[in-house]
Parts: sequence; C-alpha cells; structure tokens
Amino acid sequence: MKAVHADTGEYLFGLKPAMASSLARPSQFSEYTVIFIPSGSGTYQADFSTFSFNGPVLLFATPFQALRLQADKDMEVLLLQFHGDFYCIEQHHSEVACNGLLFNNIYLWPYISLSAAQAADFTQLLTQLGNELHQEPPSGIVLKAYLQLLLAKSSTIRLQTQTARPDEQPQDKQMEAFRQLLDQHYRSLHKPADYASMLAISPNHLSKRCKGYFGKSPSQLIQDRLVLEAKKQLHLTRKSIKEIAYELQFEDEFYFSRFFKKMTKVSPRTFRRRTGISVVADLSM
Repeated sequence: MKAVHADTGEYLFGLKPAMASSLARPSQFSEYTVIFIPSGSGTYQADFSTFSFNGPVLLFATPFQALRLQADKDMEVLLLQFHGDFYCIEQHHSEVACNGLLFNNIYLWPYISLSAAQAADFTQLLTQLGNELHQEPPSGIVLKAYLQLLLAKSSTIRLQTQTARPDEQPQDKQMEAFRQLLDQHYRSLHKPADYASMLAISPNHLSKRCKGYFGKSPSQLIQDRLVLEAKKQLHLTRKSIKEIAYELQFEDEFYFSRFFKKMTKVSPRTFRRRTGISVVADLSM
C-alpha cells in the first residue's frame, strides 16, 4: 500500500486492496473510511446496526466507528482512508455535500449501491488515484482533487436515490415526526418513553415502528444522536470535555466519558487526539 503521512508520521491518506475476510472482525480506524466492493454480497455492520448489501457498492464509515464486513465469499475490496487533517469534509461541505449524506448521519444507511456504469466510473477514478499515489512524490493537490470528485459523485448518487431504506417503503409521517423531535430534544430527553408520550403512542409501538422504519430501536437512535453530537463537538470545536458534557446535559464529565467510551471504545480525549481538531473550529471563532 502507498500512503501519505505527515511530517510527524501521522497517517493522512491511503488506498489499498484488502481481502474482505480481513474486515470480518470488528475494526476501528481514526480516519474516514470508504470501502469499494465491485461485486458480491454480504452484511456490513456499523457500530450496533447491521445492513445487507449487494455489490457493486460503496460503504462509508466515520472515525472510530466500529466496522465489520461479512461477505458471502471472500473477495478483494478497496479501502480508501483519509484523515480530517488531509481533507476536512466540514470545510468543503459546499463542494461535495458529503457531510450528513455519506458520513455523520444516524438515519441513512451507510452505503450507496452502484449501477454497472457507476461502478466502472469509480474503478477508473480509484485507479487514477492509485497511480498518483505511486508518483514520487505524490501531489497532495491532485489527491485531494480526486478525493473531492469521488465524494461529490457519491453524494450525487445519494441525492438521486434519497432514501434511508433500500426497499423504498413509503414515508412514515409518525416516524419522521420522531426524527424531528429527536433532533430537537436529544440533549434533554434521553428515554424512548419521553418521545412516545409526545407522539401519543405507547413505547412498545414506538419501538416496533422505529425498528421497521430506521432499522434501529429508539434507544439506539437516541444514543447515536448523542454520540454524533459529541464527536462533532470534539472534532469541530475547542470546547473542553466538561463543557461538552454540560451541553449534552450529562451529570458530569466523568459520566459523559464513560458513556462515550462505552459507545465508541475510546475516551473523548483519545478521540480528539487521534482525529484532531478541525480547522473549522478556528474559522468559527
């Protein structure tokens, strides 16, 4: 594998072939990860949720998301990874629109299915990117341009298919209302029963509808929403861990740290140290 590293030795960007079996055990990376599977089928586990896929497909994961790939038969895949210090998706949101479409969305399925023609385009793009990586030295500007093009193409496909569910089931207005309530109140309301009450349904009914619509239980979505916001605050701001815990209305920073580590397997301090603080943190000051 050819990769780009910082002067400090930190891994910034790389593309490598890998066997699907190498990802059969849960893995975590401190970089954004895109997995290109040209063909085949299986299941993709992201944190505590499992999704079925049929290639060709692109899978997406945020830093320190727990990944597990179980293919029906072993096959070669391509693993593209980039650190936030190499390419800041928040800073380039207007160009690629990938933050919230491909990454950092607890409601959308973490992959996009590709047509044969789209898969051929991505194969060519990744080949060109790989060729640039083998230049001595590779051009960071060119690599970022290829990466930006890949993310922009992926976001366009996501927008064209704009659905959180591959079976294209009709929109559930009540569950969409739950989504809105969760985004409004996740800081203060941490129990499914709170949302069931606002929706005037029983907790059991909420659980059944939620699992069928989002593929996750209400508790999972609440926890995922808290973790997502915590990751954003750790990466996109210079707020202290105590301040972040207070904003998310945890009893104290120690309880928040235990919750975060339980969900991500790393402490808030380790997450911030490994992912870095985005340039967006200083731009917004």
